[in-house]
Amino acid sequence: MTDSIAPDTHIGRVALRVTDLDELVSFYRDTIGLDVLETTATTATLGVGETQLLELTATDLPKRTREETGLFHTAFRVPTRAALADALVRVERDWQLSGASDHLVSEALYLRDPEGNGIELYVDRPREEWERDEAGNLRMDTLPLSLSSLREAGDPERRMPAGTDVGHIHLEVSQIPASRTFYTEVVGMDEPVGLPSPYGESSLFVSAGGYHHHIGANSWNGRTEPATGRGLDWFELVVPDADALAALSARLSDAGYDVDDSDSELRVHDPDSIELRVRVEP
Repeated sequence: MTDSIAPDTHIGRVALRVTDLDELVSFYRDTIGLDVLETTATTATLGVGETQLLELTATDLPKRTREETGLFHTAFRVPTRAALADALVRVERDWQLSGASDHLVSEALYLRDPEGNGIELYVDRPREEWERDEAGNLRMDTLPLSLSSLREAGDPERRMPAGTDVGHIHLEVSQIPASRTFYTEVVGMDEPVGLPSPYGESSLFVSAGGYHHHIGANSWNGRTEPATGRGLDWFELVVPDADALAALSARLSDAGYDVDDSDSELRVHDPDSIELRVRVEP
């Protein structure tokens, strides 16, 4: 059994609890550009092609309070800068951006859905262009991103292309040290940007296989209580095989976490009671 998670682990689906299911389905279909894959009276699954990326479930729970932990943003990664340009003009046609940043490793657009859930739309720069410091840590930053060239190249009628996925998820947590222990020492992810993070001690970026981050976390807004309202329901990591799943299940159990597992999936809650699901690559 290894103490590190499999290097080809990646983010799978993200699930949200929402109040107005129809409005959220329309938003993620028309503005974000996802395909509607399955629907029932109370749920919807969206993605690209046959790949499921987002699950929405109708709820009558209240809005998340200012004290509750949960989602900072879901980050949909597109395979090309042209696809990011298309996303920009769709958003500016139908909605409103809240920000745009150059992170050195990627270019990103930010917005919120109609119920306030954060969204990042981004494209990675080629890995060979990622800069490192003298210690070998990846360099990340938040610099202004010029939108003029993207805007000129975008076509709002083009939807999210094949190869789009959830590149990472960013969480709001109560304490970075507890999150760091869980996601690095127990789950077995690495901190490729080094310590402290480029955004200080109040943030954390962890990944598998040398990626800049699959999971981000921050305590910027002083959240202190587990989430009970609408918003993030759970998120998913995908591991390559049953051996990787079993190794992770053993590490979680050995660390004292209550693990609900089956042959192909496990469920566990992190220190902020955020549900993490892990399944085997189909």
